Amino acid sequence: RAGHAGSCSLECDLATSLVGQPLVRQQVMKGVKEFLENRNPEKPLVMSFHGSTGTGKTYVSSMLVRHLFQGGLQSPYVHQFSPIVHFPHAERIEQYKESLKRWIQGNLTNCGRSAFLFDEMDKMHPGLIDVIIPFLGPSWVVYGTNYRKAIFIFISNAGGEQINDMTLDLWRAHKDREEISLQDLAPAISKAVFENPQSGFWKSEIINDHLIDFVVPFLPLKHHHVKQCVISELVQQGLQVRPDVVQEVADSIPYFPEEEKIFSSTGCKTVASRISFFL
Repeated sequence: RAGHAGSCSLECDLATSLVGQPLVRQQVMKGVKEFLENRNPEKPLVMSFHGSTGTGKTYVSSMLVRHLFQGGLQSPYVHQFSPIVHFPHAERIEQYKESLKRWIQGNLTNCGRSAFLFDEMDKMHPGLIDVIIPFLGPSWVVYGTNYRKAIFIFISNAGGEQINDMTLDLWRAHKDREEISLQDLAPAISKAVFENPQSGFWKSEIINDHLIDFVVPFLPLKHHHVKQCVISELVQQGLQVRPDVVQEVADSIPYFPEEEKIFSSTGCKTVASRISFFL
């Protein structure tokens, strides 16, 4: 059931296609490698991706499932949830809890090696995500299902601002982004994500029980990273890579902070849609 995209491994794909995220590469590879090499994992692999818009969270999660499942996001074993689409009404939360639990249970009965992606965790109604706790921990059998080979990925903009602020501080202190460690960012992310009443993880037992194996911070992207995104987008669209176009597209994007303009406010998010304006 596991399929591989071309000859490039996940590691190679992360190294060549993911722009400016050394920490992500390291965390994701560590998590996936250990998990896949373990024939009898104690619990599912649970990762939480954090960072502001356009830094690559969705990109990495789809890359991951593309390498692990034939058909990637289209695979019958890959399931995506978006609060706005699947859980829009606060007053129906009890109903959502019931259906989410049943859905995960049913799919794991069908295939233990499944992936569940939760988009926009910051917009998830607090309390809802806790119904999946029984599937995340190291108990042996849940509802008669062996579910420990599953992969859960939570994606969220929460913590993005804090990551951006820290990265900016470190940049001002002349610390190279390659030198930024998880320890530099972890406390700020925890505060923003897990202690925020607006967050889907608010007061969640998932946090108290330490069920997230890897918290993965996505750093804000600099001007030269955006240029790399423009180049890959041109190549992907089969267009000629002209340095002047690359420069103009990258320059057209808003950067922060106001004075220094170091980091892209939208990451690489709007690159694809802007290209046609400059050709």
